[in-house]
Amino acid sequence: MSLDLPDVVLQTVLLLLLAPLVSGCVKNWKAKLQNRRGPPVWQVYADLLKFFRKDVVISEHASWVFSCAPYVVFVAALLAGLLVPMATARAPLSLFGDVLALVGLLALGRFFLALGGLDPGSAFGGMGSSREMTIAAVAEPALMLAIFTVAIAAGSTDLSRIVQFAQSPDWKWFNPTHVMAFAALFIVLLAETGRIPVDNPATHLELTMIHEAMLLEYSGRYLALMKWGASIKQLVLMTLLVNIFFPVGLAAAGPRAVALGVLIYAAKLLALAAAVVIVETTNAKLRLFRVPDLLSAAFSLGTLALLSTFLFQ
Repeated sequence: MSLDLPDVVLQTVLLLLLAPLVSGCVKNWKAKLQNRRGPPVWQVYADLLKFFRKDVVISEHASWVFSCAPYVVFVAALLAGLLVPMATARAPLSLFGDVLALVGLLALGRFFLALGGLDPGSAFGGMGSSREMTIAAVAEPALMLAIFTVAIAAGSTDLSRIVQFAQSPDWKWFNPTHVMAFAALFIVLLAETGRIPVDNPATHLELTMIHEAMLLEYSGRYLALMKWGASIKQLVLMTLLVNIFFPVGLAAAGPRAVALGVLIYAAKLLALAAAVVIVETTNAKLRLFRVPDLLSAAFSLGTLALLSTFLFQ
């Protein structure tokens, strides 16, 4: 098994182009459900282009960490995306890492995001960074438990092998174990991407914001990379949900099969995005001190799902 350059290029293009589109769809559909016009689905592309054209303003108190963080966040999210099967059943960089590498890359991006918020010495940045790491302390274990539930059944932590096992006849659809793992991973998705009820990405109130607080000091291309990296991270987590638990349409080989796989993958993403919009619209943001309770529920669901794989094998 060798590195397939066309697969790497295809998945990189999908990550770069689909990530802003999914974010734009979520914003547009959420506005429609709230009887608002909302931004068009391509508004995220226009915002990224606008930020790339603007100059960068850096605080006099910032060090090299502030300038390095956007590139680390963006590259870490992109590499994490290349470890996850998207349109095909094999991830382009599956030879270089498995689930642990994926979680490590996401953690690396979060670490530099928090450092970037702390580095200028602003109160809002420090507040957002501390809240981000508090959420990560529970969200990361829940993420690992949910994926390990399926990895144990597949006998491997390689995401490509996990997806291939999910396509086999031995895979049980709507198994209670998988339902609990899916619910845990869905809650982690809401927490990691700063969605309601954990965070509100549309607000800039200092008492409620988490992710946006760490980006207040950023501008220009640095802000574009931060936002683009956050969109890619959201796409990676959504891909884990739709391709591990609903591995329909993943192609094995051939241009036609890959094209069909891309269409089916996009349809699954839109369905999951609609579910995220419904959850955001029908729920209110939790108080900060209630967020660990929600993440603890995700951790408990992941633990129960993992234990059930041993009890009911």
